[in-house]
Amino acid sequence: QVQLVESGGGLVQPGGSLRLSCAASGDIKSIVAMAWYRQAPGKQRELVARMSSGDTTNYADSVKGRFTISGDNAKKTVALQMNSLKPEDTAIYYCYAARLGRLGAWGQGTQVTVSS
Repeated sequence: QVQLVESGGGLVQPGGSLRLSCAASGDIKSIVAMAWYRQAPGKQRELVARMSSGDTTNYADSVKGRFTISGDNAKKTVALQMNSLKPEDTAIYYCYAARLGRLGAWGQGTQVTVSS
């Protein structure tokens, strides 16, 4: 089993910044990639950013140049630095851990609200 704990959500004005953090515990040796997803009201959950164990990263087009994913591969922690936030970034953000030969694990989610 893998457990994920997220932190760092909140309310921010348009143009502001927030940093989300996620820490994994349990069977962390099975984790091969970590990612951030988000789900806005009435919409499907979507991939925001992903980082593999080889430090390869990829981003949704909507956040490229504004968001940065980083992490510690040994400790299985991952962070999402979000700059130049827009109202359309408002969503619940979820940390996800992809596991080798196992079902992936989800965090509990953290609310990000961008509003003036």
